[in-house]
Amino acid sequence: MTKVKEETVKHVADLARLKLTASQLKKMQKDLDDILTAFKTLDEAPTAEPSFQPIPMENVLREDAPENCLTNEEALRNTKHKEKGFFKGPRAS
Repeated sequence: MTKVKEETVKHVADLARLKLTASQLKKMQKDLDDILTAFKTLDEAPTAEPSFQPIPMENVLREDAPENCLTNEEALRNTKHKEKGFFKGPRAS
């Protein structure tokens, strides 16, 4: 079991701007001991290599490939909001 020193508990309490009584310091010391013991237990737990994708996946999207697209005239054919070969939108202020 890890033993946290009383000075360490006081320092942590000062950093947190806590004013603790003597009994509260003892309780906090025990609580910090318990927390560090729990982390020590976790450190001793067996580990395994990370499995980023346990189930094989296939990409369901199509490959990007260049395709023919609309000409400028075709794109502007059905709009009345055009000027000099471009779409015309509202003025930004």
